[in-house]
Amino acid sequence: MTGSTSSAHHCPHPKGGKGTRSRSTHARSVCLTNNGGSEEEDKEGGVLFHVNKSGFPIDSHTWERMWMHVAKVHPKGGEMVGSIRNAVFLAKPSVPPVPNYRISMSIPEWLHAVQNYMKTLQYNHTGTQFFEIRKMRPLSGLMETAKEMTRESLPIKCLEAVILGIYLTNGQPSIERFPISFKTQFSGNYFHHVVLGIYCNGRYGSLGMSRRSDLMDKPLTFRTLSDLIFDFEDSYKKYLHTVKKVKIGLYVPHEPHSFQPIEWKQLVLNVTKMMRSDLRKELEKYARDLRMKILKPTSAHSPPLERSRGKSLSPRRRQASPTRRLGRRDKSKSGPCLGLLKTEVSIPASFMSREIVISQLLHQAGFSPGMAASDETK
Repeated sequence: MTGSTSSAHHCPHPKGGKGTRSRSTHARSVCLTNNGGSEEEDKEGGVLFHVNKSGFPIDSHTWERMWMHVAKVHPKGGEMVGSIRNAVFLAKPSVPPVPNYRISMSIPEWLHAVQNYMKTLQYNHTGTQFFEIRKMRPLSGLMETAKEMTRESLPIKCLEAVILGIYLTNGQPSIERFPISFKTQFSGNYFHHVVLGIYCNGRYGSLGMSRRSDLMDKPLTFRTLSDLIFDFEDSYKKYLHTVKKVKIGLYVPHEPHSFQPIEWKQLVLNVTKMMRSDLRKELEKYARDLRMKILKPTSAHSPPLERSRGKSLSPRRRQASPTRRLGRRDKSKSGPCLGLLKTEVSIPASFMSREIVISQLLHQAGFSPGMAASDETK
């Protein structure tokens, strides 16, 4: 990490526009005024952390702000910061290779490889989120951010891990991915966390990153969605956290170029106001609805159409034109047979053009179009 950010410090690359800050699900957003301007930051359990909006290379303002924040929150403060920034030699950090799926790998083995790659990147404790995640951004844009994560190989937080997990599991249609968000309370503060739920072959599990090893990835062994959620709740209890709300989104499509944003909270459960039996009932009902969507085509992921009362969602049909009495009387002297032809045909105009109708009439009379033309020109 130090090597990558150090090079960014010597090569600042400020951006022209600020853009819209992502609201991390592992934090609450607050707006502070700093140096006469509006500085948007996140708040994680009462502790502020910043978001890098300048991209890469990191600009000088974001770089200095990160070190100032570390000096404030680290136990050794400025001493630790000085020992790193003033060091004559810093070892070059290793860049882990991106895992590649092999046909011989089973799905649990592949998920294990993806999670190990995230663990190699490590959890971000710097107080600055390196990759800006705008949750309403189209999936295609978020996949570009995930590619950037693999290039920079910097530590990530929970929201970044969800996007990276989606990117690495694309192209595996047997794996269904959906976001699971938690809101918990501890010592008067609220904490937000998100993981990537996994469903495959009738079993549930998860991918993610957290400070706690039992609040991130879960093996693909849970028979029901409620069993997975209750396991997270039991893990939170070990750290004296009370789960307040659980939010579950829809399946994320495997199309990396989709312009549709991720649905983060299709189901919202107020855990403190529901019995566990009621929670299980709601979770299993929702899980059945998700599984039903597996059988539908990709168009099921398109935005739903609003149906007005008394109106059908089917495409409007063009009203058929009234039937016409089509006939032809040839008054030429050289074509007595054609002159006697007068046939009535009832064919909707929307199905046949006039030229096709005339051609068929000539065929019924025993004339070809070429013969009629030659007779008329004599």
